[in-house]
Amino acid sequence: MKEIRAIGFDLFNTLIKANRNTLEEAMGLLIKSLEMDGFAEDHSIFNEDYGKAAAWHIEQSRKSGKETHNRFWICDALNRAGHHLSPDDPRIARGVDAYFSAFYPNCSMMPGALEILRTLQHRYPLGLLSNFTHPPAVWKIIEDLGLRSFFKTVIISGEIGYRKPDPAAFSALVGQLGVESGKVLFVGDDPEADIYGAGKAGLHPIYMTYARDRNLPFASGMFFVKDEAITDHIPRISTPEELLHLLNGYHSGT
Repeated sequence: MKEIRAIGFDLFNTLIKANRNTLEEAMGLLIKSLEMDGFAEDHSIFNEDYGKAAAWHIEQSRKSGKETHNRFWICDALNRAGHHLSPDDPRIARGVDAYFSAFYPNCSMMPGALEILRTLQHRYPLGLLSNFTHPPAVWKIIEDLGLRSFFKTVIISGEIGYRKPDPAAFSALVGQLGVESGKVLFVGDDPEADIYGAGKAGLHPIYMTYARDRNLPFASGMFFVKDEAITDHIPRISTPEELLHLLNGYHSGT
């Protein structure tokens, strides 16, 4: 029987979800912000250029393990249109803030997730490890949803500079939890980032399939990959409540 002394969680589509039109609203707010700052771009062309830039930077991140940021995607998209901007341009920073403002009213808890956290916080140290390019947005979301107090540590890829599945991301989580990796469960929905990454780093991955089973939108959009990384020995849960039943098969060690 495996001894479990701490539990780590992914954020989006594991504990919280975003409404279906969140990404479209975010792009609309980004474009509006850029227009207010004097960038009169064709919407369809900008969307296409932004998508290409994002896909390229995300792929580089997947290869290197180092996190990217939306400001680079916006900068590249605008420069494709003939501008000569730096990613640190304050107009791009305002665009980033406008983009993520769409997430705040559109994020909510997964059914049952809050109750599970309330139960588990008395049994295990809990940690949050999220791939997210813009840390201020994550902090606001978890504060708005009342999640901060449940976690001993919150690790955001945009703050540490590395993103799952890079081992450095999981090492940061394990180090803050103060528990050796072989005694940590990690619950997530992304086959590559969460399941493969946690397993490679020595944690025990748990595959959360709630969003996939219900065909929910993925807040991280183009980060989604298929589940080739999942093998039969990886436990699967489709609701947060199932995690409690799964934990009955482990020794607490507390």
